[in-house]
Amino acid sequence: MTITPPAPESADIGVIGIGVMGANLARNLARHGHDVAIVDVDPAKCTELITEHGDEGTFIPAADHDQFVQSLRGPRVAIILVPAGDPTEMVIDAMAERMDSGDILVDGGNSFYLDTLARADRLAPTGINFIDTGVSGGAEGALTGPSLMPGGSTEVYERVGPMFESIAARVDGHPCCTHVGPTGSGHFVKMVHNGIEYADMQLISEAYDLLRNAVGLTVPEIRDVFDAWRSTELDSFLIDITTEVLGHTDADTGRPFVDVVHDVAGSKGTGAWSVQQALSLGVPVPAISAATTARALSGAEAQRHSVQALDLPAPVPVPMDDRESWTEAIRQALLASKICAYAQGFHEIATASHEQEWDIDLAELALIWRGGCIIRARFLDHIADALRDEPSLPMLLAAPWFTEHITSTLPQWRRVVALAANSGVATPAFATSLGYLDSLRAGRMPTALIQAQRDHFGSHTYRRTDREGVFHTRWEEDDRPEETWS
Repeated sequence: MTITPPAPESADIGVIGIGVMGANLARNLARHGHDVAIVDVDPAKCTELITEHGDEGTFIPAADHDQFVQSLRGPRVAIILVPAGDPTEMVIDAMAERMDSGDILVDGGNSFYLDTLARADRLAPTGINFIDTGVSGGAEGALTGPSLMPGGSTEVYERVGPMFESIAARVDGHPCCTHVGPTGSGHFVKMVHNGIEYADMQLISEAYDLLRNAVGLTVPEIRDVFDAWRSTELDSFLIDITTEVLGHTDADTGRPFVDVVHDVAGSKGTGAWSVQQALSLGVPVPAISAATTARALSGAEAQRHSVQALDLPAPVPVPMDDRESWTEAIRQALLASKICAYAQGFHEIATASHEQEWDIDLAELALIWRGGCIIRARFLDHIADALRDEPSLPMLLAAPWFTEHITSTLPQWRRVVALAANSGVATPAFATSLGYLDSLRAGRMPTALIQAQRDHFGSHTYRRTDREGVFHTRWEEDDRPEETWS
């Protein structure tokens, strides 16, 4: 099909980049009655989309960026759905030359939020509004209803919000889309969403590993365990797809599909960004950090092989006379660890919101993550309730529902972490989540010793528990008098 020039100002919204995500989001928009302009560096993708799905709504293909911009009615709205980095920069430059003051350019990719802020500043003199929008749910979500997290001005959201809310997933009639806050907040929130996703996936994989290599269940038996967990507080999208993956048999070998997948997990950087930004904010996110490290470790194949060749002592055998009891213990440990991972993510968002003056509604965020997105889970309703009841809640674990479940699961959680250590099954996310809880609950942390060490080798000073002020001990002198610094 030859693409003919579209009629001027005939499209409600445009999509740049007709890959899987872009094509599905364009189809979703068209299905909801929006006339959608589409353009791609490969015009054949536009042709293919219209040939296969042209009956779903109105698509207006463009041969190039000039035709694309001309087809949009003002104020123009164009969504960028190309890979993050240089491809996004190239599209922004192309649109900056063609769009007018008041037009709206939406970055729907997984861009780093500091890059988003820099791009908005670069476009500010042109009057073009730059909107960052986290899009979660993968290719299927883009088509059937994603969770959308747009950041930008309130005025601009009035133009794009109704279209975004029309295509978003809905739970209890509530669209899984909200105006997160000013520019940068949308991509920040999506970054942390992905960090929670990393932690959740790692925790599920550790539960699988324990069930298989400590408890001794077969893959079909583990599949049945996860299927049963879908009717508990663990109910979530990731538990659903884990059940499906574990039930899948490889057609070529007849083996469980999970056994023919290479054990190196990929990543696109959002998990590492979440950890880096949390450290910059002074927010502990140990479950997200452990999950990100585990993916990096999976790719360190030469190092793994060298250690596997060592004659290390074998793990202590653990008697397995009660598989049902251990399975329930692992379920409880998984629930508790997942609660901690979500709490860490919300803590990071709350801290950034305060420092950046974004005024993010955390309860609303929990609501829009109940549908469409990868981390949708049953207990997000409880997170929303807790944050609505107490918007300034300092720690999610202090809310009654979470306190109750952490308290009830703690004995089995400790039992499972001990099982992992004795069985030689690595559970970094389970263990660090338990350590996170124990550090929070400790009346006094051993970091007092660390601060004393810092004062000893670097004169970094310390505060005292018995009086105000900042002090330094003269460690080189025999009588070591204290010196008050302020």
